[in-house]
Amino acid sequence: MDKIGMVGTPCQITAATLMKDYESFIKEFPVTLKIGLFCMENFSYKYLKKLLKGKGISLKEIIQCRIEGGSAKFHLNNGDIISVPLKELKEAMRKSCQICMDYTAEQADISIGSVGSPRGWSTIIIRTKKGLELIKAAEKNKYIKTRPIDDHGLELLQSLAAKKKEKNLIEIKEREKVARQVMYWRVMPETQYLEEVTDYQFRDLKGDVIDIGACVLCGACLLSCPEEIIKIEDRKPEIRGECPPACNACYIACPRTYVPDNLISHETAKKPLGNYIKILSAKAPMFKGQDGGVVTALLSYALSEGIVDKVLVVDKDTQNPWKPIPKLTRHIEDVVKAAGTKYSACPIFKAMGGS
Repeated sequence: MDKIGMVGTPCQITAATLMKDYESFIKEFPVTLKIGLFCMENFSYKYLKKLLKGKGISLKEIIQCRIEGGSAKFHLNNGDIISVPLKELKEAMRKSCQICMDYTAEQADISIGSVGSPRGWSTIIIRTKKGLELIKAAEKNKYIKTRPIDDHGLELLQSLAAKKKEKNLIEIKEREKVARQVMYWRVMPETQYLEEVTDYQFRDLKGDVIDIGACVLCGACLLSCPEEIIKIEDRKPEIRGECPPACNACYIACPRTYVPDNLISHETAKKPLGNYIKILSAKAPMFKGQDGGVVTALLSYALSEGIVDKVLVVDKDTQNPWKPIPKLTRHIEDVVKAAGTKYSACPIFKAMGGS
């Protein structure tokens, strides 16, 4: 089976970790390299498009979007830059983002984002031995260059990550007060977790996650389903058929159901950046990207050296401007083309199979 590298948001990285750690309960999961992205929130494509239209902005006009200083800055093809306060964009934010306790993709091998580094550079959080080896090799072969992150940058990164956790923990507690269970914050020991989810199937996933607005639309349920009866056409997962007896694959794969304490614990609320080995600033001289081109460079290096056989990325739909679509590819030119943040939810695992 091909080895796959992926780049994804914190919730997508958590889903990948669950599917890898519990593949004996689901199916073989070939992702062997996880690059996570810093993420404060994500937006509904439909509502973002509608909101911007109300401001006279067509998605066809946008060539780049950057979130900085409390605003989203939309760079248009005529050279104009239109700034929209994030407070206004909250209307288009997905409800599931309001309960996320992870800003920096803490389950990744490497986490990357712009916060904490100068313009044109990226901040890299190295979390695993595999991630450290990749960074060292990529720098040795001149795919990237690194330097220490400065104290001010690190403080800013820690502050933003802590604020997300503090704010969303309040939201979690508020939802729990009105009997809206936030399953993924009900962390439990692994043995108890496996016993708890034994009989949970898609009907439980629908009630516990999908129907209450907690679905992150990652596509893990679709990919993990052995019967291939889970569908994601656009808005949310649906089932077309009957779950076989004793199958709980979709429930285990979902990053918003119960999570075992070997992945996440309540102690993570006290650690803004999670566990890591080293934090650096980096840029990629050979690649042009939104923030230093580092994600593109690392995936390209991993492909060229056979560290992975394919990579899972998010590209843009050619028919619907800025609508994200997942792509599994072995071609570096596809990785380069897909560079840049899309800011809307994408069922990334749909590109790996399933219905």
